[in-house]
Amino acid sequence: MKTSPSQPIRVMLVDDHAMVRRGLATMLKVFDDLQLVGEAENGEAAVQLCAKVLPEVILMDMSLPVMDGAAVTKAIRQRFPQTQIIALTSFKEGKLIKNALEAGAIGYLLKDVSADDLVWAIRAAHAGRATLSPEAAQALVESAHQPPAPGLDLTEREREVLTLMIEGLNNMQIAGRLTVSPSTIKSHVSNILSKLGVASRTEAVTLALRNHILS
Repeated sequence: MKTSPSQPIRVMLVDDHAMVRRGLATMLKVFDDLQLVGEAENGEAAVQLCAKVLPEVILMDMSLPVMDGAAVTKAIRQRFPQTQIIALTSFKEGKLIKNALEAGAIGYLLKDVSADDLVWAIRAAHAGRATLSPEAAQALVESAHQPPAPGLDLTEREREVLTLMIEGLNNMQIAGRLTVSPSTIKSHVSNILSKLGVASRTEAVTLALRNHILS
């Protein structure tokens, strides 16, 4: 329970739930080498408070009002690069984890983490060492092996044609709108279906809308 740097590690909490902050604050008091120096309930307040209390480690929720956790992490790390940030959240989606780490978080833990593991992570962050929960590490591996999103290889002209397909135009109407021959449009449509891995115009339109290919 007591490792001890000469001075306690200065820890700040950022979470919009008072009960979560209270539980974390109570836990931190048990460890002599940790000192709670501030709490913030939203992203904007966190950036302002960080400038006042200069924490060494921040436990940061990723779902926050005003500014989300990744944006707050990036803002704080840019202004106070000596401050290490551990994402402490309920979410384990690969994209959220990636966003947090790219924003500058040194760790990513879930809120069901044990007190001992959380304290270990705080000490590790203070020493410049990264910590990922097993679930977060697994989610990152899985997201890295996902196939690329459909539609990334569409050409600009194919995207134009797909847009008009979504509007309900047939090949003749699309050809008129783009002032090219119907056979050219037929070729573009064939390429679109092939690249999207679908068998019909209806499937192509459905897939494009569901995956926000053109947004």
